[in-house]
Order: sequence, then C-alpha cells, then structure tokens
Amino acid sequence: MRYSISRLLERWAQKLAIALVHRLGWSIHNLSHPTVKKAVVVLAPHTSNWDFFYGMLFRFSCPSLPIRFAIKKEVMFFPLSYLMKALGAIPIDRSGQQLGKKQSSRVTFMVELFNRADKLLLIIAPEGTRKCVRRWKTGFYRIAEAANVPIILGYIDYAQKTMGLGPFFYPTGNIETDIATIQDFYRPISGKHPEQGVR
Repeated sequence: MRYSISRLLERWAQKLAIALVHRLGWSIHNLSHPTVKKAVVVLAPHTSNWDFFYGMLFRFSCPSLPIRFAIKKEVMFFPLSYLMKALGAIPIDRSGQQLGKKQSSRVTFMVELFNRADKLLLIIAPEGTRKCVRRWKTGFYRIAEAANVPIILGYIDYAQKTMGLGPFFYPTGNIETDIATIQDFYRPISGKHPEQGVR
C-alpha cells in the first residue's frame, strides 16, 4: 500500500514538474543516459539560487534517474534538513572533517557512497559557489576517477531555456587537460548571470 501511494505521488510530481517546465517556456534535452547506473554529473555554470529550482524541476521530471546532489552541511538544519534529504541532498562538511578524516575525506566519503550504491547519479557544481571563480574545484573529477565512473556534463542554459544531460566524459588521469576540455563544453552555455560563468 505504501509503495502504491509513493508511486502515485511520484507520478503526480512528475506531471506537475513537466507541466511547469513547459509553462515557463523551458525544455529538457539530451536525456540519452537512462542505462547509466552510476556517474558524477557536473552541473555548470552555477551562478544563481535559481539553479536549485530548475534542477529540482529536472529531477521530478525524470524520476527514473537516481539523482542525488551534494550540498554544504550548513544548509542541513532542522526542519529544512528533512526536506533536503527527501529531495536527495547529501550533506558535505567543507571543513574537511567528514567522517573524522582530513582534507581527502570528502572524496573518500563520496567514493564510498558509489561503492555501496547500485544506482547513483551524483550532481556536483564544480565552482563550489554561485560567485565567479577563476578555477573549478577538482573534487568532482577525483571522485569519478577514484570510483571508476564516468562524468556526465549536465547543464541549465538560461539563454536557450534548456536543461539536461550532455555527453559523457571519462577521466584520463590528466586532470588539467581534462577539466579544460570539460570547461570548453560549457563556454557557450549561459547561466542566470553569464558574466560569472567559465571564462
């Protein structure tokens, strides 16, 4: 009975999300990865709190995708923490003390999640902030490399009003070159505040 109610709510949430996406004049493209069970999903450019809103519309529009997302632990306070966990949030301790370990603990923590999960598409914003940054954080790359999973290039393009999952990228081990290649994909994609995107 509980499963039936859960499925019914999921279907209604999907219909509502799809209707809202269309009502706002947006579209979802490039959903060509339904068979991928595990991957790190880069979501860029991240320049506004509106990214979360559109990201949730994407998530509810595609309930079959095992999407979860990393978020700073400071946001996970009562009662908001219950809602965020229900939406798929994974709290991250940015002080480097996750699981009582030091700086590498965040990568280790995420890799362990991948090792335990049958399905997981983990969304990470590589900028780590909504502000303009000169360099991306490399955690998303190190997680994919250590967990032996591909990177999927996800995007929210405010100029074109499209969002979705772009191409796969497999880490080669040459982190500087690989991240530069990934950033090239995002250069024509416009965030809410384009001036804060990839240079």
